[in-house]
Amino acid sequence: MVETSSSDNLRYRIRRNAGGFVTSFRERWREKPWFRRAGYALGVLLLLWLLLWALVLRNLPSADKLLTYQPPLPTMVRSIDGDIVYSYARERRVQLRFSDFPKPMINAFLSAEDKSFWTHGGVDYTGLAGAVFDYVTKIGSGERARGGSTITQQVAKNILIGNEYSVGRKLKEMIVARRIEQVLTKQQILELYLNEIPLGRQSFGVEAASQAYFGKDVGDLQLHEAAFLAILPKAPETYGRAKNAGLAIARRNWVLDQMVKNGAVSSAEAENAKAQPLGLIAHRVESYDPSTGYFVEEVRRRLIEKFGESAEDGPNSIYAGGLWVRTSLDPQMQREAQNALRTGLLRYSAGHAWSGPIAHVDLDPETWQSQLITLNKSISYLDWRVGLVLKREGASGQIGFSDGSTGALTAMPDALRQGDVIAAAPASAGVYAVRIIPEVSGGMVVESPYDGRVLAIQGGFDAGLGSFNRATQAMRQPGSTIKPFVYATGLDNGLTPASMVLDGTFCVYQGSRLGKKCFSNFGGGGGSGEHTMRWGLEQSRNLMTVRIASDTGMDKVVKTIDRVGIGKYEPYLSYALGAGDTTVLQMVNAYSALANQGVQFPASLIDYVQDRNGKVIWRADTRRCMNCNMAQWDGKPMPRLASRGKQVLDPRTAYQTVHMLEGVVTRGTAEVLRDLKLPIFGKTGTTSGPTNVWFVGGSQRYIAGVYLGYDQPRSLGGYAQGGRIAAPMVKQLIIATKPRWSRLPMVAPADVHMVKIDRVTGKRVFSGVPGDDPKSSLIWEAFKADTEPKRSTQLDEFEARRDALIASLKRGPVAAEAGPEAKAQAADPKDFVEEKGGVY
Repeated sequence: MVETSSSDNLRYRIRRNAGGFVTSFRERWREKPWFRRAGYALGVLLLLWLLLWALVLRNLPSADKLLTYQPPLPTMVRSIDGDIVYSYARERRVQLRFSDFPKPMINAFLSAEDKSFWTHGGVDYTGLAGAVFDYVTKIGSGERARGGSTITQQVAKNILIGNEYSVGRKLKEMIVARRIEQVLTKQQILELYLNEIPLGRQSFGVEAASQAYFGKDVGDLQLHEAAFLAILPKAPETYGRAKNAGLAIARRNWVLDQMVKNGAVSSAEAENAKAQPLGLIAHRVESYDPSTGYFVEEVRRRLIEKFGESAEDGPNSIYAGGLWVRTSLDPQMQREAQNALRTGLLRYSAGHAWSGPIAHVDLDPETWQSQLITLNKSISYLDWRVGLVLKREGASGQIGFSDGSTGALTAMPDALRQGDVIAAAPASAGVYAVRIIPEVSGGMVVESPYDGRVLAIQGGFDAGLGSFNRATQAMRQPGSTIKPFVYATGLDNGLTPASMVLDGTFCVYQGSRLGKKCFSNFGGGGGSGEHTMRWGLEQSRNLMTVRIASDTGMDKVVKTIDRVGIGKYEPYLSYALGAGDTTVLQMVNAYSALANQGVQFPASLIDYVQDRNGKVIWRADTRRCMNCNMAQWDGKPMPRLASRGKQVLDPRTAYQTVHMLEGVVTRGTAEVLRDLKLPIFGKTGTTSGPTNVWFVGGSQRYIAGVYLGYDQPRSLGGYAQGGRIAAPMVKQLIIATKPRWSRLPMVAPADVHMVKIDRVTGKRVFSGVPGDDPKSSLIWEAFKADTEPKRSTQLDEFEARRDALIASLKRGPVAAEAGPEAKAQAADPKDFVEEKGGVY
C-alpha cells in the first residue's frame, strides 16, 4: 500500500513539473522575441542536420576500409620455367610500394594536383573556395567546374565514393577525406593515389601508365615524361592523343614551372625538360607469344571454374584477384607443336579451293574499322593479316585492317564479296593477296608421362581465329589408336605377344531385328590366317582385334578403357575398333600410363596458384610431406612422399604393350618414324570415312598425340590414313625438339623375361642373336614370367602342321567365294596394310 502511494506521488510530481515547463516555455515564446528567434534558428539547424544526415552522412563509407583495401589486379601466368607468358586483364594495373615511386614522379604529381598535400588535413580550403566560385559561375552553362580536390579527396572519390558530379558527392568526399587523414599516413595515401589514379589507355596507376605511354618502368622515366604523366588526371583522353600534342606540351610545361616554383627542380632542369618532345609510343597491346593462345585459354577456363571471373565471384577471381599461376607450359614445345600441326593442315589442304571467309559483316563504310576490331580476329602465321573486304568490283578490290590502313586486293576467289573477313598477305607495295586458311583442322597435345604435366596444347590453326580448342573440347572417334588397350586386356587375361590369333571372318548375331554383323579389315579386306598378337597390333588388323576383344570379354575391355580415362563405353565390339568419342588430351594421358609402367597421373596444366600475397591457394600435387620441416634431424629415415600416380595397368602388361607398339614404328603402320632412330612407340588411327586420322605415341620422356579432321565430320579422301598424315606431324615435332627426347630404351619391370622368338610363328628360338634389321624374323619378345614359349619338340611341329591344315580347310570355302584377289591377299600376309588396304 505504501509502495503504491509512493509511485503515485512520483507521477504527480513529474506531471506538475512538466506542466510548469510547458507553461514557462509558452510565456517566454510569447513575451520575448529573442527567445523566438533562437528557437527558429535551432529548428533550422536541426532541419539542416537531418538533411545532411539523409543526403550525405547516412550511407557514408568508412575510411577504415582502406586499411584492408585490395585493388582489382590482373592474373599473371607463368610457364614451366617461371617466365611470365600471359596475363588475364581488362585493365592495366601494377601495384608499387611508396618506396618504389621515384621522387621526381611524386613531385610532379604534387605540383600538378596538390602542392599543400603534406600540410593539409584532407581538405585544402583555399582551393575549395576557388572551386565553389567556379561552380557558381558555371551553373546553367553545361560546363563542368574544376574539382578543387586534394589528393586525399581523390582517393576518397576513386576508391570509396564514386565519380558522380554533384554537390552531395563533394560533401561526402570532404568528410571522408578528413577521416582518411586520421586513419592512414600521408605516405599510405599517396601510395594508394599513385597506384589507383586512372590515366587513360586502360591504365590505372603510374606504373601501368608509364608502360602504356612510354614502354618503360617509372624508375626509368625522365623528368619531362614524369611531368607528362602528372597532367593526365585532369583529362587523360585529351592529353593522351597524338592530335592534342600541343595542348599536352603546354600543360606539361606548366607542371614543370610549378615544380620550379615549389623548389622541386631547378630552372635549368625544367628548361631542358621543356625542350623535349612528348615521346609517346603508339597505343599498344601487351605482346605475348601468340603460340600460347590455346594453352592459356584452357588455363583461363579452368581458373574460372575454380575461382570465378570477376570480383563479385570472390577475392581470388582471375580478372581482379591478382593471382600468380605457375603452369606446365613449355614454350619451345608449344611453338613446335603449333608449327607441326599447322604444317600438317597446310600440307593436307594444298590445292584445295577457297572454303569461304573467316566471318562476314554488313559493311558500314563509316565504321568499318570498329566493325573489324569488334570481331577480335587475328592471325600470327608468317606475314598474314586479318582484314575486311571494303570493295569488290570485278577483278579489283580493297581491303582494310584493324589499324585503319588499307590496300589493294589481288588473287581474289570468285566467291569473295564485300564485307568478308579474310586472311591476306603483302604481295607488293600497297597490294595484298588473299590467303587460304585450311578448312580442315585438328589438335595436338604433348605430355610428360612421369608427372602428367601437359607441356603443349594446339587446338587448331590459330587461336586468334577462335577459342574452340580441338585438343581438349572436340569429341572424336580415336579409331585404331584405342587398340593397344584391347591388346593390353588380352595380355591381362592369359594371352602373350606371341599368341596366335586368327585373322579371319568374324561375325556376331545382333538379334532378330538387326541380324548378323560381320567385321572386316580396313578397306574391306578379309583375313589372312593365324598370326601373332604382335603382328596384329603392328599391322592394325581389325579382325584380330575384335576376336581378342570377344574372346577376352568386351566387358573387361571397356573397363580397361575406362580405367585409363579414355571414356565410358557400352560393351559393344565396335568400341574395340575406336567407335567411341574421346579427346586428344584423354588419349595422350592414356598412352602416358603405358609409358610409365601402368602408373597414370591426372593430366594437369596448372602446377599451383598463389594469391596476390604469395600464399599458395591451390596446387595440383596435394601430397603432404610429414616431418619435412623438422628443426633437427631425429635420426630416423628421411620422409618419403607417397606416389601421386595411380596404378591403372599391370606394369608388365604396360611394358609388353609398349614393346609391341615399338614394332608399329619399326615395321608397322607408323614406319615413317623409324628413321628418327629413337626408342619411339605409338599407334596410328583412321576412322571410317575416313573422317579422322590419328597418331599417339612417344618415348619414356614425352607422349604426343594428334588428330586431323573437319569440324563437321566428312570424308578426308580415300588416301587419308594416320600413317600418311598424322604420324608425320609428330615426326616434325620430334625432329624440332630431338635433343630433348630420351635415347634410353624402356626399362622392363620385374617378372618380365626377354626371350628370342620367331616373330612370324611366335616360336621360341635358341640360336642366333637379334640384329638391327627391323624386318628380321628373329626378335626379342617380352613375356611375363612362366608364359614364355617352351623349347620346340617334334610334337610341337606335328601340332603346328595339324593347325595349319585345319586353318587351310577353314579358309578354303571363304577363299573360293572371295575370288583370286582375296586368295592373293591370304597368300601374302607380310604385305603392309598401308599398301594393301589393311587395317589401321
